[in-house]
Amino acid sequence: SLPLTNNAAERLLRHWVIARRLSFGTRSEQGTRAFALLASIIDTCRARKASAWDYLTAALQAGRQGLPMPPLPAVSVGG
Repeated sequence: SLPLTNNAAERLLRHWVIARRLSFGTRSEQGTRAFALLASIIDTCRARKASAWDYLTAALQAGRQGLPMPPLPAVSVGG
């Protein structure tokens, strides 16, 4: 059954809202999109028990070499 509230989802996003407030937000639409993309990648890696740093390093290296971006880490077994 579905939960009666979205409290769980809001709690998952709370630290990003706090980070945005502490940094006084972004200054452009591009900055807003970059912040949201990084937050999504970090949370996805965290949920899949993978290193966000390792993924972002691989993505930056691929981008610098003109290669396609690596796929996000697979869901861990049992996760």
